[in-house]
Amino acid sequence: MKQYAGHIIFTLAFITLGLGAPYGTAWAQERKIQNRPYLDDRVWHYGFLVGLHVQDMSLANNGTYSITDDGMLETWYADVPEYIPGFSVGILGEIKATEHLSLRLIPTMHFGDKKVVFKDQISGATREQFVKSTLISVPIDLKISALRFNNYRPYLMTGLAPTADITVKKGKELLVKKTDLYFEIGMGVDLYYPFFKMIPELKFCFGLKDILAKNRTDLKDASLLKYGDSLDRVNSRMIVLTLYFE
Repeated sequence: MKQYAGHIIFTLAFITLGLGAPYGTAWAQERKIQNRPYLDDRVWHYGFLVGLHVQDMSLANNGTYSITDDGMLETWYADVPEYIPGFSVGILGEIKATEHLSLRLIPTMHFGDKKVVFKDQISGATREQFVKSTLISVPIDLKISALRFNNYRPYLMTGLAPTADITVKKGKELLVKKTDLYFEIGMGVDLYYPFFKMIPELKFCFGLKDILAKNRTDLKDASLLKYGDSLDRVNSRMIVLTLYFE
């Protein structure tokens, strides 16, 4: 089990309960004075974000066999055995379309790392590679908001995020392509305070492109080819917990 899975499940449960609170207890609550009551009447919204994320990969192993120089048979299997937390920072631009729909543009940088472990299924030998990534992402998201109750307003979001990795390193066991396209889906809640609005959001990002680089002209050591050859496809994944401030 990946060591951060429990934290992610707890966070998801916490936010889900937070989203349900304004409606599950609405009949028992009295109306309160609204903070910044005209904020959502603005057509344009601006802000910034900070957050934490974990990067992952979906690795399609093919079970290819190879022969070592001393005649031994090998078959390598790759996995990402654990999550490594990363840091995210960016800016938010949002335009109101209707009372419940908004379109958001969110240029973001994600600084993170992934640990890939290759294991020979015959001998049990292992080899590790850390894939560091600095991702520049430009999500274009649709935000679907419920009605505001007091100083809470839950929402769902979905969208696409063109992404570029500006720190791809060559000459390693696994080489990934520099560009990707994520499908994003998540949820959050607008929290209205007297002087600002804070928006916690949890979203899940699924890479739509195969980012495995198969043409390995960058390798000087031909013995490293067997690791990439053991994979048919690689898709990126990411879970992002963000705090927006407006």
